[in-house]
Amino acid sequence: MREVFHQSLEEVQSRLVEIAELVTVAIDKATRAFGTSDVALAEEVIAGDAVIDQKSLALDELAVEILAMQQPVARDLRIVVAALRTSASLERMGDLAEHIAQLARMRYPERAIPNGFKTTFEQMGARDVEVARKLTELLRTQDIAIAAAIRDADDEIDELHASVFEKVLGAQTAADAAAVVDATLASRYHERFADHAVGVAKKMVYLATGDWSGSSDIAASAVGTAEA
Repeated sequence: MREVFHQSLEEVQSRLVEIAELVTVAIDKATRAFGTSDVALAEEVIAGDAVIDQKSLALDELAVEILAMQQPVARDLRIVVAALRTSASLERMGDLAEHIAQLARMRYPERAIPNGFKTTFEQMGARDVEVARKLTELLRTQDIAIAAAIRDADDEIDELHASVFEKVLGAQTAADAAAVVDATLASRYHERFADHAVGVAKKMVYLATGDWSGSSDIAASAVGTAEA
């Protein structure tokens, strides 16, 4: 029974990695569609979100089955519960990638990025893709040192997000209501995408250290564990 249980836990991890890989593809395509007004690429992201949703639901069903049949306790229970919460975060990240793609499709054939924001959104998109790739690697290897890199990238995205709000309040964009709405929504989607990744990284640190309070400072926790 223990062998079957551990095989089930390995299956959970494998499925989480698979979903994270799909989310990485989605955010990469979404940011490229947003930057280039590639409506075909945007449509791929929108259609692909259903696959992410389906796989997340299947993972949740597997986790619930493990809870019912194996009745895990202690760290094993934390792993299964963390998997359920991670699945929800990944599903939401897929939704946010879809939202960015929908903005690109909605403004087609015009460019979705408002004037004056091209560089900022290119940087935000690149950081989100980086975050998704690092999160996939974290889930695959469970190397919590990667969590610090995710936190750092999120800090950069937060700064870019703040800069967008400064620009939309400027006189040069205030007259264009559609541009203000597009910039505000897109920036928020990028910022929330990274926030969900940080949330997953905190869960991984907690599973590795057993200290939830310590996971609030990912960088310190990751360094402390690596040195131990």
